[in-house]
Amino acid sequence: MANYFNEKMETMSRDEMAQVQSERLVKMVERAYNNVPLYRERFKESGVEPGDIKSIEDLNKLPFTTKDDLRDTYPFGMFAVPKEELIRIHASSGTTGKQTVVGYTRHDIDVWAESCARALVSIGGTRSDYVHVSYGYGLFTGGLGLHYGAEMLGATAIPVSSGNTKRQVQILKDYGSDIICCTPSYAMFIGETVRDMGIDPKTLKLRAGYFGAEAWTENMRREIEKILDIKAYDIYGLSEIAGPGVSFECWDQTGMHVNEDWFYPEIIDPDTGRVLPDGQYGELVFTCIGKEALPLVRYRTRDISCLSRKPCPCGRTLVKMAKPKGRTDDMLIIRGINVFPSQVEHVLLSLNMDPNYLIVVDRVGTLDTMEVQVEMTQGVISDTVRDIEAMEHKIAAALQSTLNISAKVRLVEPKSLPRSEGKAIRVIDNRDIK
Repeated sequence: MANYFNEKMETMSRDEMAQVQSERLVKMVERAYNNVPLYRERFKESGVEPGDIKSIEDLNKLPFTTKDDLRDTYPFGMFAVPKEELIRIHASSGTTGKQTVVGYTRHDIDVWAESCARALVSIGGTRSDYVHVSYGYGLFTGGLGLHYGAEMLGATAIPVSSGNTKRQVQILKDYGSDIICCTPSYAMFIGETVRDMGIDPKTLKLRAGYFGAEAWTENMRREIEKILDIKAYDIYGLSEIAGPGVSFECWDQTGMHVNEDWFYPEIIDPDTGRVLPDGQYGELVFTCIGKEALPLVRYRTRDISCLSRKPCPCGRTLVKMAKPKGRTDDMLIIRGINVFPSQVEHVLLSLNMDPNYLIVVDRVGTLDTMEVQVEMTQGVISDTVRDIEAMEHKIAAALQSTLNISAKVRLVEPKSLPRSEGKAIRVIDNRDIK
């Protein structure tokens, strides 16, 4: 059994890796400067020209990029290649209803696929495996990354997508799937369905799973491993950099190896922007040194993590990142979907509703739920119950369209939601995910 998909890159010395990173950074900075107006302007504001960047050690001379930059240049303003070189577009929700759009060249798709192939091999994946992909397929970056990664490995991808859980279980049983990929909460739901269908998980061929796209605890890992009789591994990604596969747990399960030859990581102080040393928690930042279409420079993820370059028993020398333990902004991750309170406010205002609202997030069993409580105006109070229910359904449909996630909407009496003299409390998250 192979231990690595790309042994040279996954096990090279720190000096060799720095050389690879430096060469790729120099080329990437020149491409960004020449082809992306925003970067050309930002570099000039920072007093930096492409010729000033000679190695990875010069990275801190470059300005940061944020999600707002992608929103402000929507849809294609950050692309660094002509339309003819794009072969795919993905997108995720933005903070005001505008999506964050990501383009890929053939090379970029291969980078993403190899990232996922490396991950699969690190947990024992082989060409003879059936890989059951239950992440969603579509503009969301979940399913297609691991799908292409399985195919690049030479394994057999089963593109089940999400939903219809009893059929998922039947496929696991009948096809003899070896590895499953989905959100951790959905893995638990599949496990409960296996149990409810009277199937002994030990009779399934399933032996391992990659679970990401939402926060999950070590306790949930143990529960997944117990209910499905498998080993459960963490995988990390974000649509702006690449979907799942930016980093991944190996069989040692002590942090996620970053594919740093393509996605260079830094940890910064979120307030000052100062780069922090290994082992210290701060905001995770990535530079896409190996991508062509969207070469993001020092992209601030808002995730709180730390890095470690200590030797790993698996033999990989790729830097490890810790499981993110929080965020520096108000983004929620619900059933694998990014949700910002400002998106909810945007929808309510577009419907001429009162902007006083409260988002209540909970976890019922293993699945996340979201309720949006909205204050009624005086005129709405006089409406019939049927009219109020119709308005609740209308708001719910608008939220579904913007967020790509279902939410229960409940209209409440005027001035019944809590007020604050400081920053308004918009979210109550009752999940135990820390």
